[in-house]
This record gives sequence, structure tokens and C-alpha cells, in this order.
Amino acid sequence: MDRLRASHMTAGEGEFLGLTQEEAGQRISEGRALLEDVIGRSIDGFVAPAWLYGDGALEALRQAEIALAEDHWRVWSPRSGETLARGPVITWASRTRARLLSSLAAAAALRHLTIPVLRIGVHPPDVRSPALLRSIEASLQVGLKTRRPGRYSELLAS
Repeated sequence: MDRLRASHMTAGEGEFLGLTQEEAGQRISEGRALLEDVIGRSIDGFVAPAWLYGDGALEALRQAEIALAEDHWRVWSPRSGETLARGPVITWASRTRARLLSSLAAAAALRHLTIPVLRIGVHPPDVRSPALLRSIEASLQVGLKTRRPGRYSELLAS
């Protein structure tokens, strides 16, 4: 069922939904090592492709002692299970006209929610569409008017 969800909700990016704990742990470990080597410091968090996690991935994250993770609806600590911020992440999709139009409508509604943390997720293909760029800009402008920009590390400190 998870593999079906991942294939229909994404362009094949939801693979962490169907991984065993061992498979997820291996990918997290390899990805962590690569990123830490590139940036020269420890990572603070992990986001599964398409923000989709299966039980194996969640347990692997907890065991990897990753400080922070996020999905479509919240940011949390895999170590403790504590929710650090709640609310949807605004994202866009441009693979089909229907996805583009629905993501523009969703972004227009979500950016005006009265939630303390507004998360915005921009992917490289998003910048190919003038309509998406305008929506991203509008979301950022609303966010800057109604909230203080912050870093994920601030959620860990609070």
C-alpha cells in the first residue's frame, strides 16, 4: 500500500515509505556521511523524499539519533517524538497542469493560515514556471509580513 501511495502521490520520490528499518538506516547513514563530508559539520535534520515516511524509516531515524525531521504537517524530534512545530508545509508541483493549478490554490490558502511557523518548500523544478515563481514570492512576502524568519536550529533550542 505504501509503495502504491508513493508512486501515485509523487514521481517515485516516496521510497522511504516502503523501506525496512535496515534499508532506511543504511540510506540515512550513507546520506548523512556524504552531507557531513561536503558541509564539514554534523547535520541537524532529515527530510524523507516527498516528506513520506514508513515505520521502518521512522525507527531508523530514531536509532540514528537525528535531532530533527519534518513531514507535510509537522517538525519533530525523532529522538524524543516531541513535536517542535505544527502546520503544513507549502509546496508546489508542476508535473501536470492539474497539479500546478491545485498547488497554486493550496499555496494561496495555506500562506494565510494563522499558524506560528510557516514552512515553505521550494524544489528546483518550481522555478521553471512563472506562475509558481509568483506564488512562491507571494508566500514569502506574506511570511515576512506576519512572521519572523527563523532557522530549524531555533526549534531545537526552544
